[in-house]
Amino acid sequence: MIDPRIIKMAQVLVNHSLDLQEGQKLAINSHDTAYPLIKEVFREAIRKGAYPEPRIQLPGLSEIIFKEGSDHQIEYVSPMMKLMADEYDAFLSIGAPFNTRELSNIPPEKMRQSQRATREIMQTVMSRAARGELSWCGTQYPTHASAQEGSMSLDEYTEFVFSACLLNEDDPIAAWQKIHEQHQKYIDYLEKCSELHFKSEDTDLKLNISGRKWENCDGKNNFPDGEIFSAPIEDSVNGHIRFSFPGIYLGREIEDIRLTFSDGKVVAARAEKGEDLLQTILDTDEGSRFVGEVAMGTNYGIKHFTRNMLFDEKIGGTIHLALGNGYPETGSKNQSAIHWDLLCDMRTGGEILADGELIYKDGNFKI
Repeated sequence: MIDPRIIKMAQVLVNHSLDLQEGQKLAINSHDTAYPLIKEVFREAIRKGAYPEPRIQLPGLSEIIFKEGSDHQIEYVSPMMKLMADEYDAFLSIGAPFNTRELSNIPPEKMRQSQRATREIMQTVMSRAARGELSWCGTQYPTHASAQEGSMSLDEYTEFVFSACLLNEDDPIAAWQKIHEQHQKYIDYLEKCSELHFKSEDTDLKLNISGRKWENCDGKNNFPDGEIFSAPIEDSVNGHIRFSFPGIYLGREIEDIRLTFSDGKVVAARAEKGEDLLQTILDTDEGSRFVGEVAMGTNYGIKHFTRNMLFDEKIGGTIHLALGNGYPETGSKNQSAIHWDLLCDMRTGGEILADGELIYKDGNFKI
């Protein structure tokens, strides 16, 4: 018997996250392991009068391309991907990996090749989303692989996912609307500020957010959700930051990342483990050494690191920066083939000052 929360999850994704309308074309990107959720999303989309189209990935195929494909095959962009980016009305990505370490032994340069090739697709999707022409959402279906990454049993991880999504609530949509209202109080304050100053262990970083828009993350583009984010003025980031959680890049971990910024650009970078991969990522393109996003996590129901940034960047009491591509709706002008979130814990001694005023301490807002 299907867990009733899967049905509830599908209903929230279609009606709240995507706000799918009659006649719209929906692409569902996922793995075969997520079949129960795919089926219920498909059912709910049909009931809405939409046109859902699942695109299913199978384990091991990406590994074959990277290990045996030519440069041209690695850089090949399917015309179907371009068609969907140009013409579809909604995208739903359901993470459900069979093996999170499938690409661990792929040379970083080959992964960079692939990301560069799809840069135009990503820019199209983000631009259309910023103009309100396309809705999108990323979510997660519980699998053994993801549970193992989070050091949980499958039953524990399933409960973790559904709880983080507020699916144990009688009315999850109403619960996310309450979060929206709380977020808006923070946003109304921050949009009047110019400078943010982040201070914690091994971190002293300043950036300018003057004129930039803050986004209220309430279960729309990510599910679960729980953050507010914006983008700094591109050349305004100065100082240093230590990311106290590992950086996860295509299933590979980079530990104890420390970055130094000057006039917006990463000018020094080191890591305790995976430094070669870190340098490869930073050299992806002209925009990959600049910050495309600055954010604060507000989901205090997510308490520990799971090696899945969909959840980890929402941990209440953390901040994160994304290197690379920024979201146009925030006013960001930075463009890159990457958008890589890196997480810093602020729960012990962390502070955020806005225009010199303390607004956040030990992982909690004071406004």
